[in-house]
Amino acid sequence: MLRVRIVKANKLSKKKKISLQIFAVLLALILTGIFILFMGHDPIQVYISMLQGSFGSGHRINQTIIKTIPLVIAGLGVGIAFKMKFWNIGGEGQMLMGAFGATYVALNFKDSPKFFVIILMIATGMICGGLWSLFAGILKSKFNTNETIITLMMNYIALKWIVYLQYELWKDPASLGFPKIANFSDNATLPKVFGIHIGWIIALILVIAVHVFLNYTKKGYEISVLGESENTAKYAGMSVKKIILITTFISGALVGLAGVIQASAVTNTLNIQLTSNVGNTAIIISWLSGLNAIWTLLVSIAFAVLIQGASYIQTAFQIPQAAAEIIQAMILFCVLGCQFFLQYKVVFELSSKPEREIDADKGGEAYGH
Repeated sequence: MLRVRIVKANKLSKKKKISLQIFAVLLALILTGIFILFMGHDPIQVYISMLQGSFGSGHRINQTIIKTIPLVIAGLGVGIAFKMKFWNIGGEGQMLMGAFGATYVALNFKDSPKFFVIILMIATGMICGGLWSLFAGILKSKFNTNETIITLMMNYIALKWIVYLQYELWKDPASLGFPKIANFSDNATLPKVFGIHIGWIIALILVIAVHVFLNYTKKGYEISVLGESENTAKYAGMSVKKIILITTFISGALVGLAGVIQASAVTNTLNIQLTSNVGNTAIIISWLSGLNAIWTLLVSIAFAVLIQGASYIQTAFQIPQAAAEIIQAMILFCVLGCQFFLQYKVVFELSSKPEREIDADKGGEAYGH
């Protein structure tokens, strides 16, 4: 009888890892190419157009960078929690709450100096995002709750809260009945450097800061140890609860910062569309980057190119949005599948004994033995 098992793979050499990753990319291109052929288009031309849509002009390059910024910052935030094996799935909610904090400042300090307002928006947004994540951290440290479920459910609470603000509490009287929050004034809009808002500078600084924090500081070491083994952390005299609380707050604060930047520099207001699914995409980016800050930047750029390129081919080839999203999904499926086979392997075993006898030999009570 043939039995199939999934077991932990031995550590692969760097050469084999690279080979497997290249194979995954080629497989993704082939599969998406077949799909594009079925739609009646030339795959090579579509792929070239995706690159042109991302880098074909100065404006397109700027748009790709703008899409990269929140992915990097949210990916770093989620990655810090993941390093501790705290599965923060609440990026969407934390981004919205960060944007909420920034919007509160923007609407109530319209006549204050720009530098003061921007700093206060960033600080308030990060605190709101951090507290939103910290709530799940408190439940985890006190009652050992499932953080995946808690952070996921909190996304919906944040979403409905923003909807309430749009339709009721913060509805702009000048919007002629449309459920909209007023646009930010100029003093609440992030300044630009080289034609792009300063979020790109913030993102680069954070990549370096998070890399140093996780690899060269005591707190970063404690996060890594706790992620590997809670018992080891306790044996070493570390305060597990304190580490959980600090880490979850930092994680949410960074994701909240991504929301601040989107609200201030991209949407210029608060609405439920400002996340553009960045909070969920950050989870994939963090996973693919191996929780490495430098790789988070590179993977985020790749995702931004994919998103921007897919948006461009919708216009260039009249490809429906759903089809463009299928192309993205197929590429992601292959890349994520590669990550699985880097860590696990499928073992096929041929046994001469029937499965009932094998389980009986192991003391399988389910078969009445």
